[in-house]
Amino acid sequence: MRATLKFTNVARSTFFSTVRQRADAYFTSQQLSRHANGAMWAKAVFFLSSFVVLYCLILFGSFSPLTMLWLAGLLGACSAFIGFNICHDALHNAFSANKRVNKVFSLLFNLIGANPYVWTITHNVVHHTYTNIPGHDEDIEVAPGLVRLSSEDPLRPWQRFQQVYAFPLYGLASLSWVLRKDYVKFFQNKIGEHPTPSHPRREYINLFAYKALYYALFIVVPLLVLEVSWWQFLLGFLFLHFVEGLVLGLVFQLAHVVEGTAFPQPTAEGDMQEAWAVHQLRTTANFAPRSVLASFLCGGLNRQIEHHLFPNVCHIHYPALSRIVRQTAQEFGLPYLENPSFAAALRSHYRILHKMGRAA
Repeated sequence: MRATLKFTNVARSTFFSTVRQRADAYFTSQQLSRHANGAMWAKAVFFLSSFVVLYCLILFGSFSPLTMLWLAGLLGACSAFIGFNICHDALHNAFSANKRVNKVFSLLFNLIGANPYVWTITHNVVHHTYTNIPGHDEDIEVAPGLVRLSSEDPLRPWQRFQQVYAFPLYGLASLSWVLRKDYVKFFQNKIGEHPTPSHPRREYINLFAYKALYYALFIVVPLLVLEVSWWQFLLGFLFLHFVEGLVLGLVFQLAHVVEGTAFPQPTAEGDMQEAWAVHQLRTTANFAPRSVLASFLCGGLNRQIEHHLFPNVCHIHYPALSRIVRQTAQEFGLPYLENPSFAAALRSHYRILHKMGRAA
């Protein structure tokens, strides 16, 4: 049995207190809220409107089968962008200072196939606390036995080719959420080493009720309305989720599994001897930080360092925070990992997969 993991900050680093004070000073001096501004609300309206329009076009539009397939793919991508830009902030209580607003927007997570309660445990609690720590952070366990991301994992012969087959596997992430993952995580006794012995009764109801709603909206209704064969519907449904899963999977992998990011192990006593914030810098990387398009689509998750240090701040403020974090990290002699573009991060991730698929 693993010892309870804790961050002991042996070096007594004051990095986090310093960067937090500077961030506080920024918001105070600029008289800014840490939550959504007008631009953020405009993004929310844009993505939600796009989702509704695409869904209605698929159900009521008269298009060729190929056009319908592409509309399904666009709906999948839009679902991922809603997750990044709206639900993610809401689940971190970062979208609004009003908890009810955050609650309403977090419920939209159900409409992209994922359970917000399970996500709060696996992501907000476990991943954000134990980032990239094997055996604790289950978010880095992509198809265990098929994809090897840590040198601590056993090497299998077929993983020699994982740099090729890993990317199609990422495309299954959304489908797994819809059909399997949420149920498995909900009924596990622990996630990583975080115990989950019981859940509120209402969450049992929410899990099955919202899953039923999702199946009704994306399986039952299309089958009733669309004049397509069962295999055409199945192809569209799978393509929607492949696009959604690939977008979700790549954004996560390019933030935590690229060259330079660490997969640290605790001591035998369960100690992580660095400060928690320093650990975040060593295990997290930004990509395409100067790309307006990446920032718009990814909900600020291309600036994952800032998100991990300030998860309760709306992502619309990450560009300003990134300057503060970078400067402070440099002053403390700490890494600030960054790939200049999406393509550069993708190549770096590919090289990690190639390296981890072979013996040291």
